[in-house]
Amino acid sequence: MNQERVCLDCGTPLQGRADKKFCNDLCRNNYNNQLNSNSYNLVRNINNTLKRNRRILEELNPTGKTKTTRKKLTAKGFDFDYITSIYQTKNGSTYYFNYEYGYLLLDNDEVLLVKRGGE
Repeated sequence: MNQERVCLDCGTPLQGRADKKFCNDLCRNNYNNQLNSNSYNLVRNINNTLKRNRRILEELNPTGKTKTTRKKLTAKGFDFDYITSIYQTKNGSTYYFNYEYGYLLLDNDEVLLVKRGGE
């Protein structure tokens, strides 16, 4: 009836408290890091993409409002699939934002870059 308890990370037999799950802090940390690594990696990758998009918009829009091309944004590594918010104007235009920097897709591959002010 008394089963031998083993460390959840390395499998070493455990001695001591009845509720002990790990043989030491290293195994406990390693186990929890492995358990959470997939979700942390996903969040980290998304945040890195959002920050890269913001950096590109900031670089191409030093004045706060300018035009560029979709091709130029893509060449710099911009990913149009990742945004932080959408703003719909009363006349039906849709602005896509990465934090305070945004863009409006225009005709002929053109893109209007904007920056929200005072936030």
